[in-house]
Amino acid sequence: MLNRRGAPTAFVAGVLGSIAARRAEAAPVDNSKITPPDPTEVITLWPNGAPGGEGVTVVEEIIERGDAKGLRDRAMAHTRKPILVVFRPKKPNGAAVMLIPGGGYQRVVLDKEGYETARWLNERGYTCFVLFYRMPADGWAAGGDAPLQDAQRGIRIVRSKAKEMGFSPDRVAIMGFSAGGHLAANLTVRYDAPTYAAIDAADQMPTKPNLSALVYPVISLDTAIAHGGSRTNLLTKDGSAERILALSPEKQVREGLSPVFLLHAADDPTVPVENALVMFSALKAKKIPTEMHVFEEGGHGFGLRFTVGKPVAAWPNLFETFAKRHGL
Repeated sequence: MLNRRGAPTAFVAGVLGSIAARRAEAAPVDNSKITPPDPTEVITLWPNGAPGGEGVTVVEEIIERGDAKGLRDRAMAHTRKPILVVFRPKKPNGAAVMLIPGGGYQRVVLDKEGYETARWLNERGYTCFVLFYRMPADGWAAGGDAPLQDAQRGIRIVRSKAKEMGFSPDRVAIMGFSAGGHLAANLTVRYDAPTYAAIDAADQMPTKPNLSALVYPVISLDTAIAHGGSRTNLLTKDGSAERILALSPEKQVREGLSPVFLLHAADDPTVPVENALVMFSALKAKKIPTEMHVFEEGGHGFGLRFTVGKPVAAWPNLFETFAKRHGL
């Protein structure tokens, strides 16, 4: 079993409270030589508890999934206390990114799509916040809008921290992966949807991102191209035609949205590339500044660690170029 000393335990016990941490059985690995320690700066989204949790009985859990190369691969299941984990750059460039990892709306993937990407962006001056959001099928009153509540609250808190952290509240991007890409797309098109009542001054901040990056995103709820697990989890409380329409970002695109960067692999076996294609078509039809990259090879869930030797390895630099061109 992996030992319980160091940053992972501090993260579990000190930040998230009482969480059962399962460790994958494997040969002992000194993770400190592979990745830096976890950050210790964490912001709680809802000081008095997330809204609509009266019927929620699930228990938060950090799952150690293991990795063939000995890299950390953890996931948070059943988020009860949504948080932002903060990554501060040594030399801030005046912009921030809120990262939204994937997990099929069943879990939030910590390392591959959250922490690793945040560190890469940190090196380029971006202040980063990794969002741990709630799962719609865990009994929250808002159902499929519970993650959107967290994303709206999250970007408001990010902007409220701009002055003290050295970035502009008008230079805040979001980046979502897989199901987190759906949540990022949902925030992009429904940023102004009234999903919860204001609780403090941070809720006076705008929720419209200045730029959105959607990486191998779940988009459509059309059964012909949808990611089945994400669709099922999103529609747990309400599968009506009206709800399906509301939770289909490509159907909610309108004029005046912020620029969008889209990335997908044509050979993605989990989330069909058609998800990115339909979103691109919808954005283009409304004349939203949009750039899309579809790579022949890459599969799904590649993040940064599964790109070596493949053309898809170019994606982080492509995003950075797009962001700078649009003021971030």
